[in-house]
Amino acid sequence: MSNAVATETLARPDLAAVKQKQQAAWSSGNYAVVGITLQIVGETLCEAADVLSGERVLDVAAGNGNATLAAARRYARVTSTDYVPQLLDRGRARADADGLAVEFQVADAEELPFADGSFDVVLSTFGVMFTPNQEKAAAELLRTCRSGGRIAMANWTPEGFIGQLFKTIGKHVPPPAGVKSPALWGTEARLRELFGAGASEIQCSKRLFNFRYRSADHWLEVFRTWYGPVYKAFAALGDNGPALEKDLRELLARVNRADDAALVVPGEYLEVVIRRA
Repeated sequence: MSNAVATETLARPDLAAVKQKQQAAWSSGNYAVVGITLQIVGETLCEAADVLSGERVLDVAAGNGNATLAAARRYARVTSTDYVPQLLDRGRARADADGLAVEFQVADAEELPFADGSFDVVLSTFGVMFTPNQEKAAAELLRTCRSGGRIAMANWTPEGFIGQLFKTIGKHVPPPAGVKSPALWGTEARLRELFGAGASEIQCSKRLFNFRYRSADHWLEVFRTWYGPVYKAFAALGDNGPALEKDLRELLARVNRADDAALVVPGEYLEVVIRRA
């Protein structure tokens, strides 16, 4: 093997292996415990996308179904997908409790099992941004959305709290080499790279979601127990976990806008609405 070929092989990440590890991370803990607090983002995203009664809506990497339920409340015909079956079960239970008709289907965001142009609206809230193959995932969103339809997403920004959280984790547990940062989905420049050729319009607006917890201790308890990436990071670090905890506490102290009686952390995200060409 030549040096050039060897270098290229080393530089090219095994995306299938990365995806397998990511799926294990999101399957660990219970993301729904954190996800359910984000319901307001699904509601505002459906308003931004102007979801209409009777429209065919696909929620990609839906988690426990925040955008799914928001679209169903607007009498859309919703298909909710994720590659973690347990999260779809939580979404199904929520839909049943509210009497909402939703179709749930296990699906990989990079290989959606739907025909071209099957949906009027394609949604994702803090989901598709975590796919290891960003180009393939974006192509699937474009492919399944009809011409003139809308693709709407909520993506954490690099500068926001969750972007800083992952940077903090990355100091202790380095991310896979060669894989683009999920936070790039929270930048207009990257979205134009991914979607520009298939879009007639791309609208981006920065929004804030406030994480509200009783204290820094409470946030740490919830995230290290239930939020897969944090849970896995502490598990990987073992006896070195206190160093990560120290850095997370320092991050929380910097961004908390409440007094000592509570924790309120503004989490910046990019609200995106793309008109399919």
